[in-house]
Amino acid sequence: MRTLDSTARFLPKPGGPVDYFRALRPHQWVKNVLVCVPLAAAHEASLTHWAAAGVLFAVFCALASGTYLINDILDLPHDRRHASKRHRPIAAGKAPLLPMAVVAAALMAGGLAAAFQLSDAAGQVSLLYLAGTFAYSLWIKRLIFVDVVVLARLYTVRILAGSAAASITPSPWFLSFFAFFFLFLAIAKRLAELCTLREAGRAEADGRAYRVDDCPVMAALGATSGFSALVVFSLYISSSRVNELYGRPEFLWLALPPLIYWLGRTLLLANRGKAPVVFALCDRAAWLTGVVVAAGFVAAL
Repeated sequence: MRTLDSTARFLPKPGGPVDYFRALRPHQWVKNVLVCVPLAAAHEASLTHWAAAGVLFAVFCALASGTYLINDILDLPHDRRHASKRHRPIAAGKAPLLPMAVVAAALMAGGLAAAFQLSDAAGQVSLLYLAGTFAYSLWIKRLIFVDVVVLARLYTVRILAGSAAASITPSPWFLSFFAFFFLFLAIAKRLAELCTLREAGRAEADGRAYRVDDCPVMAALGATSGFSALVVFSLYISSSRVNELYGRPEFLWLALPPLIYWLGRTLLLANRGKAPVVFALCDRAAWLTGVVVAAGFVAAL
């Protein structure tokens, strides 16, 4: 009887537009703002390039949602055993599998078509992102620490796509900073998941290569990655390259303390089970930190 009750909980239930929309994970779309970062960093003023970045933002929202749907379909057995993921619309049976698979295919095909309409470079980078996410969902996410590195590189692909759309060549400083910063985010995400399992009294994650005992190591790796990004940022401020874009680069030092605060706080909260990107969306301290960092960059112009 207990088995029947457990199975019945995941039988298809009537779902509505809200459930289908939630299955797209719209809260994750904020990551796609990264396509605009190269334009802001290069002080790009062309409306044409910003319009292209806007289209590319929509492209990556479509691609990301399509791959999230496929990932949720593939991870269905594991998600139904997870404390929080079992409430996702597909795992809860509120979003039927076949219609969601059709929606995923349409989103990915439409997104790629729009990217290639922008430029061949934007289309190729978008195709690289799609291939990377499929490889991640089908295989890489089960490989210890390889999954984290690839996840960080998928953030970087968004940066490269924005650069391609605006015909901007990102500097080594720019790419180095974000390589470490995105690695920090990916590690913090995995750390938060492991700490959630720890609180639930479980020893390891379903379908992953990690154990709860890995939390201290992941926290150390996250701290190293985050503060490596800060070292790159500090060296950039001290370099001659900074004078090409900023008239008063000394004001960039104002951005360093809030960045140190945010990285440290994010890692501590990840150790309490809070995923960095999702939590930051509704965290006033994160928004305030962003305002202070932006003010430092504006003052340096």
